Amino acid sequence: MNFLAHLYLSGEDTELLIGNFIADSVKGKAHEKYPVGIQKGIILHRRIDTFTDTHTIVLQSCKRLWDEYRHYSPVIVDIFYDHYLAANWSNYSTVSLASFADNCYRILNENKAHLPDKTSYMFDYMSKQNWLLNYAQIEGIKRTLTGMSKRTPFDSKMETAVESMIEHYADFKNEFELFFEELRSYVANETIKLAQL
Repeated sequence: MNFLAHLYLSGEDTELLIGNFIADSVKGKAHEKYPVGIQKGIILHRRIDTFTDTHTIVLQSCKRLWDEYRHYSPVIVDIFYDHYLAANWSNYSTVSLASFADNCYRILNENKAHLPDKTSYMFDYMSKQNWLLNYAQIEGIKRTLTGMSKRTPFDSKMETAVESMIEHYADFKNEFELFFEELRSYVANETIKLAQL
């Protein structure tokens, strides 16, 4: 899953949200230097990624992209799924996506001291360009994939992947909806386990 899903799945726990957001930049046991609540967010992020990357529905979405994008397929599917979450936000939250995004940006900005340099640099662009809200639009997904393509060491062609999403829009949407219900249940159970640590 990508940024929006990870933030959403953090619930209303500020430290869990911070940890979930910074986790990709915190390797190995480096998470142990953070406050316990943030550590739990990092652990939750890792568990979400493992659950997602090995799930049969997600693998089905990736298979549709594999011939064209190879090992970039899971990255692209993560972005696609954030689009479906954003575009259908009212199915998952009573708070508007704009309000949710603003609150996330506020929390992360107030806790920038906990953000690794790489994450902090990225967050500045993310908040100024309002990535979370823009995920709801296909054009926003295209911009995201184009930006990621420019940062890959090889010719990933990710900037063209939105064409595949448009062509198979209903299929990806259905897969997201089925998977996300399972993911939400999984995260609810994992959050309870982490609270007991």
